[in-house]
Amino acid sequence: MSRRLPALTAKRSGRNSGIAELGTEDAYRIGVKDLPPDQRPRERLKARGARDLPDAELLAIILREGSSKYNAVDTGILLLNGHGGLPGIDSATLDDLRVFGVGEVKAIQIKAALELGKRVATMHPGHRAQVKSPLDIFNLVQGDMSTLEQEHLRVLLMDTKNRVITSKNLYVGTLNSTTVRVGELFREAIRANAAAIALVHNHPSGDPTPSPQDVELTRDAAKAGQLLDVDVLDHVVVGRGPNNYVSLRERGLGFPPRGSG
Repeated sequence: MSRRLPALTAKRSGRNSGIAELGTEDAYRIGVKDLPPDQRPRERLKARGARDLPDAELLAIILREGSSKYNAVDTGILLLNGHGGLPGIDSATLDDLRVFGVGEVKAIQIKAALELGKRVATMHPGHRAQVKSPLDIFNLVQGDMSTLEQEHLRVLLMDTKNRVITSKNLYVGTLNSTTVRVGELFREAIRANAAAIALVHNHPSGDPTPSPQDVELTRDAAKAGQLLDVDVLDHVVVGRGPNNYVSLRERGLGFPPRGSG
């Protein structure tokens, strides 16, 4: 049985400008209980652990049930797409979350869960995700970035051991070196006393092949990082699907050879 994802349309005015809303067309609704047991988020968490679940399924577990039109997993996808991923949900107001058919109680539960996660990361820095390869970067973001309908540029801030301190969404829209101010890439890194950053952005087309503008932005960022003594570990372009990404560092695009001045 095929499953049709909810349609999204972009709202262009008001306080939620740029936020995707529920589509108006009818969709065949499949409840979570209608899914095979091995595809239900709770069963998958019990069998495989929370770390293996994508963001939408973790949100579905918090929500417990969806709306009259969408099940809990689809509602999680709507929230992630509409707010630009978990960082966007974290910064959204309760009213922003309710745009997607989420009730006030469930919106409060989501905000509480995100806050607990941030507090755990602060209390136990040793538990922070550590970046050892481009695949690590991709795994951190692909759950929400691979489904975005617009280009988003995110910066991961890391300590001296390449453990992720936090991530920041900086830009939405077509990215190039003329629209992205390089100083903005490092502002939060300097505030957080980060030792390194990684740039991540998505290609909504699904093809992660870097454009000439991507390479130029990478080159400008790498040069600025050398001046500011903040290492630019990589620039990863996210496509759609498992392991569908490109590391500009691995391809030698925009980065000087390691050890060069």
